[in-house]
Parts: sequence; structure tokens; C-alpha cells
Amino acid sequence: MQNEIILVTSLFAIYFGVLAFYKILGRTGLYAWTVLATIAANIEVLILVDAFGMEQTLGNILFASTFLVTDIMSELEGRQFANRAVKLGIMTSITFVLISQSWFLYTPNGNDWAMPAVASVFSNTPRLMLVGIGVYGIAQAFDVWFYHFIWEKTAKKFGNTKQGLWMRNNGSTLVSQLLNTFLFTLGAFFGVYDMETLMAIMFSSYVIYIVTSLADTPMVYLARKMTVPKEI
Repeated sequence: MQNEIILVTSLFAIYFGVLAFYKILGRTGLYAWTVLATIAANIEVLILVDAFGMEQTLGNILFASTFLVTDIMSELEGRQFANRAVKLGIMTSITFVLISQSWFLYTPNGNDWAMPAVASVFSNTPRLMLVGIGVYGIAQAFDVWFYHFIWEKTAKKFGNTKQGLWMRNNGSTLVSQLLNTFLFTLGAFFGVYDMETLMAIMFSSYVIYIVTSLADTPMVYLARKMTVPKEI
């Protein structure tokens, strides 16, 4: 049960971490979280674990937190700032790929002990990061667009822009996460794992995303009640 306990604890810690960044730093905090989560999730996804009776990669919760960021941005800051967070995540990923690959241009000192370990991790990173960049951009851009598409429908249905948060939040996130799961799993792991493992990763990832998407909504409600620093 250790993996399960850590995953559940991580979900709450990471989501409340997003709220803490927003509470303390405002919109800048959400941008900062996007940078942190984008890099960390694309490294963490290299780790394969068993939890809740499923074989799954790590990184799902951190990646899901970037959707929480764009949902908060869409709901409280505006569509343009949500799209800016998506662009920031893409630029962060590209920059990190270039920096991490530049490390291998050096010839290690004879006393170096870190390069073999670094190489074993980051030599596989370019494919994951490049796929992650593409899928991140597609899924997040779709999420922002679909969020506001549903918002227009809920505004007409309820006669105001406040109600229907749970509909636009869950609707946009669940659909965009399905798109993300399918594209990322095939792009990152096709040829690495057999089809049975790919399907297991895809299934377990989306099950996790369903949970993280449903947990996302109360966080947006909480964010809507918070007083945060105002920025121009």
C-alpha cells in the first residue's frame, strides 16, 4: 500500500500547492508552478510503478496540476492568461531539452561519478520531452478552448457566468485528458513497451486523470473564494 498512500498524499499536496502558489504570488505563482510541474512531470514519467492494481507511470498528478492551473487562469484571470501559461509550459520544455542535452557535450573528469547516472536518465528524455511538448500544447490549448466553449453554453443556460463551473471544469478537463493520454502514451512509449503494456499504461493513466479531474473542481471553487495579489 506504500505506493497508493504516496499517490493519494501527492494528489492533495500538489493541488494545495497550486493554491498556495496562487494565494501567495497570484498569477505569477501559477506561471511558476507551470514551469516547475512541466519539467518535473516529464522526468517523473520515466518511473513505472504498480499501484491500485495497475501498472502506471508517475508524473500523471503533476501533469494534471497544469490543467488545474489553466482552469484557474480561465475562470479567474482570463483566457489570454491561460493561453500564456500554455505557451510558458511549451517554452520551458523546449529550453530544458536543449540544456539537458548540452550536458553530454562535455567530457567528464576522471573523478566524476554523476555523468553515468545523469546519462541513464536524460539520454531517454528527448523523445519523452519532445512528445510531451507536442501533446502538452495540443491538450492544453484544447482544454482552454473547450473550457470557454462550455462556459458560453453554461452562461446561456443559467443566465450568468458564475454557475456551471463544475460542468465546464470537468467537461474540458476529462476530454482534454483523454486526448492527452492517448497521444502521449503512443508517442512516448510505442516501440518501448508491447501493446498490452501500452494499453495498461493508457488505461491506468486515464483512470488517474479521471480522479485528478474530479478533484480539480473543488480546488477551482476554493481558488474563486481566495483573495490573491492583483497584477497588471
